[in-house]
This record gives sequence, C-alpha cells and structure tokens, in this order.
Amino acid sequence: MNYDGLRDWLDKVDALGELTTLENIDWNLEMGAIVDVLYREHPPYPPALIFDRIKDHQPGYRALFGHFASPKRIALTLGVTEEFDHVLEFTRIYHERMKRSIPLRMEEVKTGAVHENVAADDDINLLNFPSPLLHEKDGGRYIGTGHLVITKDPDSDWINVGTYRIMSQDHNTLSIYIGPGKHAFIHKQKYFEKNQAMPVNVVLGSDPLDWFAASCPVPAGISEFDYAGGLRGLPTKVIRSDITGLPYPADAEIVLEGEIRPGEFKEEGPFGEWPGYYASPRSLEPFIRVKRVLHRNNPIISCANPARPPHTLTLLRAITRSAHVWEEMERAGIPDVKGVWSHEPGPRQFTVVAIKQRYPGHVKQAGVIASQCFSGGYQNRFTIVVDDDIDATRIDDVVWALSTRCDPAEDIDIQRRSWSSALDPMIHPDSKVFLNSRAIIDACRPYEWMNKFPEVAETSSDLRKQVITKLGRKFFGLR
Repeated sequence: MNYDGLRDWLDKVDALGELTTLENIDWNLEMGAIVDVLYREHPPYPPALIFDRIKDHQPGYRALFGHFASPKRIALTLGVTEEFDHVLEFTRIYHERMKRSIPLRMEEVKTGAVHENVAADDDINLLNFPSPLLHEKDGGRYIGTGHLVITKDPDSDWINVGTYRIMSQDHNTLSIYIGPGKHAFIHKQKYFEKNQAMPVNVVLGSDPLDWFAASCPVPAGISEFDYAGGLRGLPTKVIRSDITGLPYPADAEIVLEGEIRPGEFKEEGPFGEWPGYYASPRSLEPFIRVKRVLHRNNPIISCANPARPPHTLTLLRAITRSAHVWEEMERAGIPDVKGVWSHEPGPRQFTVVAIKQRYPGHVKQAGVIASQCFSGGYQNRFTIVVDDDIDATRIDDVVWALSTRCDPAEDIDIQRRSWSSALDPMIHPDSKVFLNSRAIIDACRPYEWMNKFPEVAETSSDLRKQVITKLGRKFFGLR
C-alpha cells in the first residue's frame, strides 16, 4: 500500500489538496449542517473534513468526515495507481482487483498505538469523545456512523466487521441498531437463542481500508479484516481483546470493548439515514455495555453524515455495490456485462446494468440476477438493463434508453416480497416485516429485431476524435 494507517492517509489526502480542517465548530447540529451543505452544494467532489477544537471537547479530539467522497481518495485507499477518466472505469478497475484478491488471514500482534490510553469500569466516560448531533430531528448524539462493529459467529471462527449505527446513551452505554438479515444481526440471534450475551468491539477510527471493507457486501464466513488484507496485499494487524475475545486493529484510534445482553433495551433513534429520511422511528433496541475504552493520544473519530443525497457515503456505496453486483453476475454465468452502476442518489435502490446482448432472454436473466443477488438485493427498487452503447453512469443516457427502447406493457416485470429494511421509507411505520417490491426494466433494443432497430443519430467515433484533436480536450471539458 502507498500509505500506513489513517494518519498517514490523511497526510496524503492533504497533499492531494483534498483535506480541510475547521476549528471551533459546535457538535450540536453545526458539524452535521456544515457537512450536509458542503456535500450537497460542492461540485463534484468535496474535500474530506477534519473538525478540531470542537465545542465542549478537548483540543486534539477530532472528528473526520468524507473519507470516500472522491475517486482520488478511494483510489488512494485501494492503492490504485492506474489512470482513469471515468468513474465507471474506476469501478471496473476495482472489480478486476477484487476478482484477483485472495483474503489474507489477519495477523495477531501484542500491542499497538491504540494502547496509549486505557480506561475501565468507573473511569470510562464515552461523553469525552466529540460525537455529533448530526440532524435536527435525531434522537441523540451518534458516536458510531463511520466505524467498525466487530462480532463473532458463536458456532464458528467467523469474525464479522460491519457498520451499524450507534447512539450515545450515557458514560458507558450505547444503543445500536442492526437491521434484520445483516451478519451481526444473525450473530446476535444465535447468542440470544442460547441466552448468552454477545461480545462486541467497536472501533471509532481505523485504517480507511478496514472501513471500506466493512462497507462492502463481503460474503458470510469471510472476515472483512481478511478481505481488507487481500486488497492491501498485507494482513491486517490486530490485537485480541482479553475482555471480549475479539480482534481489533492495532492502529485503531479508539476501541470500545463490551457486550450486548439479551432482554436489555434502550430507546434509540430516530436518525436521518442514507436513503435521505428519518425512516425508522424511535424504538427499543439492544445496547452495548462498554467495559473498557482504549484510545490513541489526540484520537480521531471517523464519521459519516447520511442524509438527503448526495452525502458522504453515496459515492462509496455506488462504487462498491456496483463492483460487487458485477462480480456476482459474472459468477452466475451472465456473459458480456459491460458496466454496472448503482446511481448515487439511490445507490441501493437504482441499479443500471449494461450488457452486449448475446441470446434471447439475456436481458431478463441479467436483470433478475442483479436485482436479487446478495450485493444487489438489499432494499433494491429498480434494476434497469441497457445495451452496451449506453453509459450506465449517465442518467441522461439511461432516461433516453428508457424513453426509446422500453415498452412498459412488455418490458417491466415486478418482483414482490423482496428483502428490504426498516430504513425503507415506503415500509409502513407499523410494519414488523420489512418486504418490498421491485421493478426489472428491459431498456434494450428488442433482441428479435435489434438489427432493424433505427440507427442512433450521433457523431461517429472517428469524427469525434477529429474535432477533439482540433480544439483540445480542455475545450470540451474532458480530462
């Protein structure tokens, strides 16, 4: 890798001109509002933000937002050095790297920088850390939005690393919301069925690649730490907790060690979530009893600010979901997939797949797999299949294909009773079962007569190259 941990990553982001530090900002709504306005108004890729000297908190206790809101920062995280002119090309690069990557088992070490400060029992005060109140109608301050939640399957050695929102309660307890079907939810079910507490580690700041891996739809049974090691080319160095028995990164900024007990609940939410709504109401959710806190000097909390898109997570979700859906389609035997893009305003709900049609039914097959595979199935709403002359990332191209190559009566299929979540704003607030419907849309030329379909009126590739050469790429706004 071309960086060593979060702090070196930040130095390199600063060298790219993509890091801004702000001081004397209030944790109470002001931080969240600044991030929200910047990420909605700044074209096209806003900088990462560090907040320091946060109101009511010790100088040096910092909060970081916007890790992955630019292709350059994601490329740095993944060690991508290839040149790319287009975000879909970057997705293709990540897809190819992911296919070649072999998970590397995490490497246990005895100590690390995270051991610089240790607090246990009555010395714990989680309120020392500058967790923000992000949105005006949030139910509380959320200390966990850009973090790692580490759990273990009680029936195997499988370590899962995910991101599940965490709300501050008091000096040593934190509410956690884990959606049904998520890997940590399944782990929790297994522990509670045995009437056992579930051990948990929470990491509030880590190597960005670890959080990147935690945000990816890594298959059950594979640890995201091992997945990150495969992408990095070096194993993730972890320390095994003597309290929870679970690993945590040796270079973590802040680690919370604790447990979730069956039958114990505290009120959690509401929270402005990634679809852009306060979709899940205030409810009783499990909470973490924190037994020990470890942190570096001048620790950095990694944060995200999900809200009405675009926000700090939209580009990350678009790239990772697109690449993983692409991979699952190819593994299912779908030939000639030329591009997949889960559009930023709805990176889980609106997916476009471009294929080169090879046989009757190819379009339907591609659409069904993309809409229901593990990486694409969660809360999906629309899957649109287009021909390979359509740029799947360009909404103008997609709408043109929908408007001219789709017969609604023949080309739209509806799937019912599909995997959704409480964060889906279309789920009735009184519902206890989270199911949705979804549309698979064929926006391709009809296979039976595609050779007779009207020709496209556009400048040929040769003539395009000619005028670009004459006037220069800058004239046309090209890189």
